[in-house]
Amino acid sequence: MRQIELRQLIEAEVRRITAHPDGGTSYREPLVGFSGIDDAAFAELCRSVPGHLTPERLLPGARGLVSYFLPFAENVVLANARSARVAREWATAYVETNRLLASIGERLIATLAGHGVRAVAEAPTHAFDKQRLTAKWSHKSIACMTGLGSFGLNSLVITDAGCAGRFGSLVLDIDPGILAPPPRTRCLYFHDGSCGLCVMRCPVSALSRDTSFDRQACYRRLKETGARFTDLPHTNVCGKCSVGLPCSLRDPVQGLNPGLAHTGR
Repeated sequence: MRQIELRQLIEAEVRRITAHPDGGTSYREPLVGFSGIDDAAFAELCRSVPGHLTPERLLPGARGLVSYFLPFAENVVLANARSARVAREWATAYVETNRLLASIGERLIATLAGHGVRAVAEAPTHAFDKQRLTAKWSHKSIACMTGLGSFGLNSLVITDAGCAGRFGSLVLDIDPGILAPPPRTRCLYFHDGSCGLCVMRCPVSALSRDTSFDRQACYRRLKETGARFTDLPHTNVCGKCSVGLPCSLRDPVQGLNPGLAHTGR
């Protein structure tokens, strides 16, 4: 299978599945990124996140990465921005999008197998170290490796479509044959220090302008709000650091200084 055909097939499948979700949540146009495996980048990731998996652990013979971002429709984002508490629309979107991401992974794996390409996907959520509260496979970090976005002060990945949405990823046994674009920041705070709204919007002060992140405070908040939605399974959500911001729905730095390569953290 030619590399360009591989990329076109995956992009088309992600867009087709996202356009017809099973639930009521709607999305903007999904983003898809590709790259070969950068061993140095994964070595650094495994050093900073002990216990993080490598592509080879997931798929012997791994050679490529795919990342996809499903940005929530504007009405979902605005509902959570305007609500004093976590909006039901946001909680529902979290559950339905996790289910949709799992479905995308399964269907892509089956489709690619029909073309002689092996692929694996990790669960979109809940696969994390319960003590350190770090992911065993960081879909956000994979998104950065494929050039979809960069980390912001809110510890979320900001893409060209903003940060309000969910990520999934695949490991392939074929190199997609494309180099990720040079890293650039999409966070206004890292760009010129002109923002920091996510720090102010966090209801439990888990974020700080010194870039520290109190994972325990954040997780307590997620569990507390999750307890409200007893009719929705596994709804540990908040999202206040990703709504009502200049980076919620777009890349606010785009056009200001496209040559800047500072990636934040």
